Amino acid sequence: MLAVAFSIFGLEIRWYGLLIASAVLIGTVLALKEAKRKGVKEETLIDMLLFAVPAAIIGARAYYVIFMWDYYSKNPSQILNIRGGGLAIHGVIIAGTLVVIIFAKVRKESFWKLADIVAPSLILGQAIGRWGNFANQEAHGGPTDLPWGIMIDGVKVHPTFLYESIWNLLVFGFLLWYRRKKATVEGEIYLLYLILYSVGRFFIEGLRTDSLMLGPFRVAQLISLAIIMSGGAYLIWKKKRIKAE
Repeated sequence: MLAVAFSIFGLEIRWYGLLIASAVLIGTVLALKEAKRKGVKEETLIDMLLFAVPAAIIGARAYYVIFMWDYYSKNPSQILNIRGGGLAIHGVIIAGTLVVIIFAKVRKESFWKLADIVAPSLILGQAIGRWGNFANQEAHGGPTDLPWGIMIDGVKVHPTFLYESIWNLLVFGFLLWYRRKKATVEGEIYLLYLILYSVGRFFIEGLRTDSLMLGPFRVAQLISLAIIMSGGAYLIWKKKRIKAE
């Protein structure tokens, strides 16, 4: 697969950007439908996304640049060049969550309700966006003899982007089912999204060859563990408190 989808007046339009844009659009449509079901005005959700989406993109890039500073400190002109990749989902989660917390406080809305509304959209968007890594021939694993391996620079490697995309789709399907059949606490869907995504990411990250590192540790694995433990503990506490009340 070529990284460039087509050109307009000499400007290259890349699959990475098209897929990210498609993920945002599809996720927005899905979230708007859920907002209507939850009794949240569409205007409120759109206003929130107008702040959250740009902040998430900035956060995703900033996160990546920080952990790749050895390179970007020597190539500052490349810091804003996101067309070739370099957006980290954990940066999206951190920046997006902070913006939604502030938005909810200003608008006097429930943060947890808003977070529950967008959680399925986030994981679906991640499943779509991972194919941008395929187009850029990045975020792949080490050598493998498995029949579904893909060729990168003449070497057959684990398609870790595919593993994560499939895992994200499974989590998406589970969240859609759970929110209608089992959810009893505000914030439960968002917390389950964080926990389940992190479980898959922890194991898949161990196969990748381009992990962001903090000393000898893979940053994504450290953050995934932190999310699993803190998110799980908070969800258990939250459900017990509601039950007691």
